[in-house]
Amino acid sequence: MPFIVNTDQDREEMLRSIGAASFDDLIADIPPEIRLDRSLELFPALSEQEVMKLLEGLSSANSSSAGFVSFLGGGAYDHFIPSAIKSIVSRSEFYTAYTPYQAEVSQGTLQAIYEYQSMMCRLYDMDVANASMYDGATALAEAVLMAMTVTGREQVVLAGKLNPYTGSVLKTYLEASGHGVIHQNRLENGIGSVDGLKGLMSDRIAAVVVQQPNFYGSLEEVEAIGAAARENGALFIVSADPVSLGILAAPGSYGADIAVGEGQPLGNHQNFGGPYLGIFTVRQPYVRKIPGRLVGMTKDRDGNDGFILTLQTREQHIRREKATSNICTNQALCALQAAVYLSLLGKEGIREVAEQCTLKAHYLAGRITELPGYSLKYSAPFFSEFVLETPLPAAEIISAMLEKGIFAGYDLSASGENGLLVAVTEKRTRAELDSFVQALASL
Repeated sequence: MPFIVNTDQDREEMLRSIGAASFDDLIADIPPEIRLDRSLELFPALSEQEVMKLLEGLSSANSSSAGFVSFLGGGAYDHFIPSAIKSIVSRSEFYTAYTPYQAEVSQGTLQAIYEYQSMMCRLYDMDVANASMYDGATALAEAVLMAMTVTGREQVVLAGKLNPYTGSVLKTYLEASGHGVIHQNRLENGIGSVDGLKGLMSDRIAAVVVQQPNFYGSLEEVEAIGAAARENGALFIVSADPVSLGILAAPGSYGADIAVGEGQPLGNHQNFGGPYLGIFTVRQPYVRKIPGRLVGMTKDRDGNDGFILTLQTREQHIRREKATSNICTNQALCALQAAVYLSLLGKEGIREVAEQCTLKAHYLAGRITELPGYSLKYSAPFFSEFVLETPLPAAEIISAMLEKGIFAGYDLSASGENGLLVAVTEKRTRAELDSFVQALASL
């Protein structure tokens, strides 16, 4: 975006138009103690060539998965992204489009969103998908708020091990909305205890939430968890890794009422943590409670297919007290990337990606646990992530591996636990996996 310089005369004219004698008058309501009382410490004026050299130097100070072998996971994953995706989404009609406020002249954007929604419904085996949320964490929080609206109850049970950062977002949402209690089920062997869950259930529980695979990468007993929710009249909410659905059962097949997920693995780069894509799907009976925006297909007066924003329950469109959510936009470009990714891979392609992830993860886990002092912390089945108990603190291993060009994984001590969380995607080659094992053996 170009920077348009305002001259002193321009500034005086703008101040005069709004009735301010000076810039200080304009910001009079900002307390002096929080104002910056010095000039900004900017670089001196530079030529374009000098600016490029400066920025490239700053950028080179970062280490990324482009130059390192990455075993990082915990919510953001280093999957392969086909080059065709960038080519397609960089087209001006996609790249510059923000949001279809004038739906009748935004048919291309609306059709792209409609196709995305259709793909999410098929992937998650659900009836309806919205046009996306901000990210997976906010999608889950919105799902819980929706469950409270539907059931008239104000408590939620976390059935297994939820990503702690997602849990923090959920807690913030509930506190801000004036809602109440989050019950954490006890864990056994890294997954939620079904008996423990049954002991937490009551007629005050609005929703039972489970992440599949869970934060440790382990597979929760989702069918038993769903049954416990239904027996007590609570909605069953599943947060599922979309790539895992290439080989794992879809949430709709085991009775999810609401299924959400983080769409970053579907053709979106890790991008230092965002922007990401919140997947949100529901069963048909709850379609009028779904937050965000929803695109539908209809016929115009000449019988041609057309696309519209429908069931508009956002506070931008209706009275705030009637709105289902204050979510005011969707991640349209990220959703488009996900749709392009799935269309390029197809049904067989997403299955192959999932199979490669799990086969390579199990190969690596087997090799590492042959090393002295290394073992799997949990014996529950896992998809593509697993937790290692290590002979050295995880932080020391991570630091040592950086010198070898490897992101070794996620240190669970950041969330108050012990262990190294290792993720494996289809990008990791046999040579990279073996090199990681050799590097660990040399510590």
